[in-house]
Amino acid sequence: MRVLVAPDKFAGTLTAVEAAEAIAVGWHRHAPQDEVVLAPMSDGGPGFVDVLHASLGGDLLAVSVAGPARAGDTGDTQVPATLLLVGGTAYVESAQACGIHLTGGRHGERHTTAGVGALVKEAVAAGAQRVVVGLGGSGTVDGGAGLLAALGARADVPLDAGGAMLRGVRTVDLRPARAVVTGVDLVAATDVDSPLAGLFGAAKTFGAQKGLDEGAQIVVDGYLQELALATDRRLALEPGAGAAGGLGFALLLLGGARVPGFALVADAVGLAEHARHADIVITGEGSFDFSSRTGKVPAGVAAVAAEALRPCVVLAGEVLVGAREMRALGMDGAYSLVDAFGRERAFADPAGALSDLAARVARTWSA
Repeated sequence: MRVLVAPDKFAGTLTAVEAAEAIAVGWHRHAPQDEVVLAPMSDGGPGFVDVLHASLGGDLLAVSVAGPARAGDTGDTQVPATLLLVGGTAYVESAQACGIHLTGGRHGERHTTAGVGALVKEAVAAGAQRVVVGLGGSGTVDGGAGLLAALGARADVPLDAGGAMLRGVRTVDLRPARAVVTGVDLVAATDVDSPLAGLFGAAKTFGAQKGLDEGAQIVVDGYLQELALATDRRLALEPGAGAAGGLGFALLLLGGARVPGFALVADAVGLAEHARHADIVITGEGSFDFSSRTGKVPAGVAAVAAEALRPCVVLAGEVLVGAREMRALGMDGAYSLVDAFGRERAFADPAGALSDLAARVARTWSA
């Protein structure tokens, strides 16, 4: 029997690569004769570079860039990051420079995406003709202004001081930033299709998880609308412009294109081909809930499995949907670490618990 293992990260506990390896160990414990193929996945958020490196190989370039905290604020002003170079393409993970794990989910309006701009600049300097930026997991809501500033854009307000400092922005000169990326194809890989501002924009949809209360969400949303008026209001309405606190918008302003992050990774790792040769597809993530249907890895993997007429089951830290909803999301089964082993073990020993859960699942699904 051939088993395809294609999980996302288990946020806060396991990377996608670690999760895939843990599932394989557990499955082989019960069914050592089965062939297990690993295809760890990402939707553009944390783990984007690791997942692609595991599947594509390529060269990793270690760099140090500005973190989300402004100079003088609490926190490190420089953070380590890694570029993946594969042929003429560079893959960049925005969360490495402005991720919510670097901000603690607080004061998102004060944090900057300047480090992501520095990553793009490093990729161009390394000779990349195509730069793919994975968007997701950011702790920022600055409309990508910090990225633009790092590439040389100028304005009548500070662009690298967070969304709260965009108040009153009227003029933005994008010419220096566009000159840096002339001749380079920019791609924004994201799991959300939110516009920059408005009811479903970056601040109002994702601001709470970045530490913005309702009042701050309204204020920052207004500043993002001012940024749109000063640059390109039409692009601000494009799907994905609000991704990663507006980083999608900045990349669109520089001539970039937006693609679904899951689809990009799935194509890169050959997920559809793997699924056609599998007997069952296993996916997973930290919390399997209704948000999993909107561009997230499990729903994407389930759709690929369905296209190949293969069953798909999900192993998750928690399963927060019922059987009917699970099947509506394309899953033939859903199994929870917390339900099987309790919350304490699920968080204290996530790899061991996931391996044990995979062994249990193999007893049901392996030939």
